[in-house]
Amino acid sequence: MSKVAFVLADDYEDSEFRLPFEAVRDAGHEITVIGIEKGKEVKGKKGKDKVRVDATAKDVQPGDFDALVIPGGHSPDKLRMDCDIVAFTRAMVEAGKPVAAVCHGPQLLIEADVVRDKTLTSWPSVKKDLQNAGAMWVDREVVVSGNLITSRKPEDLKAFNRELLGHVGAASRR
Repeated sequence: MSKVAFVLADDYEDSEFRLPFEAVRDAGHEITVIGIEKGKEVKGKKGKDKVRVDATAKDVQPGDFDALVIPGGHSPDKLRMDCDIVAFTRAMVEAGKPVAAVCHGPQLLIEADVVRDKTLTSWPSVKKDLQNAGAMWVDREVVVSGNLITSRKPEDLKAFNRELLGHVGAASRR
């Protein structure tokens, strides 16, 4: 099975973490939650969901993982201020590993400078940022562009999870 990293900080969109996390876990893959401070409990923006950070980006190597998931909410905006998480994200993309971002998640992809000439989607408020960074933005529930998988919002998670699991499964067969 594959090893999947989830990057997370406070105020993540609860369902955009929880539903992909459960789908990946239930498919039998190993998950590591990476954040800014190892051992810290981060909270979803609705205040009900809590997750303990397993490691920082300094504690792990991109080669340790087969895929990366970036949930939305305010978390990506906080994560993009951490140069180690940005470098980890960039390395995962450049290694050709599946990197899945939902809602505001592409903010971290923009900071990692990996969206140029890619077709992506996101929450509408991230559209102009993606375009300014050289991406083509489309309004679809899920978009696959190379090894990047993006979705717009919680209502798209069924399609997002389907693509994520398909790509994670392919990564585990390499």
